[in-house]
Amino acid sequence: MKILHPWLEKMLGLLVLVATALAGLPGRAAAQENRATLFRVGVTTRRFTPAEPYNWRGAQTHALVTTIWYPADPASLEKSQWIGNPDSPFAAAGKAAPDAKIAPVPAKFPLVLLSHGTGASALMMAWLGADLAAHGYIAAAVNHPGNNATEPYTPQGFILWWERARDLSVVADKMLADITFGPRIDPQRIGAAGFSLGGFTVIEIAGGIGVLSNYEAFCKSPRADGMCADPVEFPGLLAKGEELQKSDPDFRAALEDARHSHRDPRIRAIFAMAPALGPAFQPDSLEKISIPVEIVVGADDSVVPVASSASFFAKEIPRAKLTLLPGAGHYTLLATCGELGHRVRPDLCNDSSSLDRDAVHAQTAAMALEFFSANLK
Repeated sequence: MKILHPWLEKMLGLLVLVATALAGLPGRAAAQENRATLFRVGVTTRRFTPAEPYNWRGAQTHALVTTIWYPADPASLEKSQWIGNPDSPFAAAGKAAPDAKIAPVPAKFPLVLLSHGTGASALMMAWLGADLAAHGYIAAAVNHPGNNATEPYTPQGFILWWERARDLSVVADKMLADITFGPRIDPQRIGAAGFSLGGFTVIEIAGGIGVLSNYEAFCKSPRADGMCADPVEFPGLLAKGEELQKSDPDFRAALEDARHSHRDPRIRAIFAMAPALGPAFQPDSLEKISIPVEIVVGADDSVVPVASSASFFAKEIPRAKLTLLPGAGHYTLLATCGELGHRVRPDLCNDSSSLDRDAVHAQTAAMALEFFSANLK
């Protein structure tokens, strides 16, 4: 047997110890490695106006206000971005260079459309949008009308869920036509990612069909779970929906539209985070989804119970991949909150004491990057 030099033997022992220590950090070391920045990140905003008539869902703003993160010129100066007043922000929105020039190479970038959760906003997706941009993607997140935190909520915005898929399709149209971004987007490489009701949205755009009456029937059955409660952002929503069905013909017409597919064939892959409203979907529509689907959800999600949504989608959508994030709750996949957020919305901002929200974001972003890299070739 060959005997190693004592110094070399000691070094090999140290390497084994380091490898063992890294193995004890499930997913985190790999996630951090994958976050190596390839591009500076730029951020800008567009107000996209679709052709009328358009279902604005009672919203005050008749424009699809869209935040765009993108690979920026190497000389760009990134600054910390915030949600709310920078002196006392609600949450962090990553680092980016406002209105920076787009990176000169490569000639084309893939596009990922982002859909926020119910009552939130495009900026709450910044942790993912900025990471995608740093790795060579253009990411566009829209404020869904009547259902975003930048203006008063409307019951139509909270109930007419499938209209959100149309928002994403319009944003895709407008991004491809944009004088700056259009020429730099590869139209053969478009994907979508969403959180919570945004997860519902991207499943709709993949071809799933979610219907309010299916959800109502589930919530009146013995199988009803925590998803059947009114959202905290809109107390009394379910009763308001029943009232509108009786009194508003436009609302009834919009409900009928839910039964039609909102599939956008340009979307080649979807990444759904804690997708909501599984019971609303027609199972046969999910069985017909033919594009790659990856689903990520907190194992401790009590807001959108895993069994009736994430697991249901994974079971019904062919070849869908499901990953449970240990210890994570529903709102762990929202932006990391500042002191103000923790004070005024502890329900959204506080995780278990052992959980590092930023680490979960890093792990999830790494998964999204791997997924889109494999499926938007």
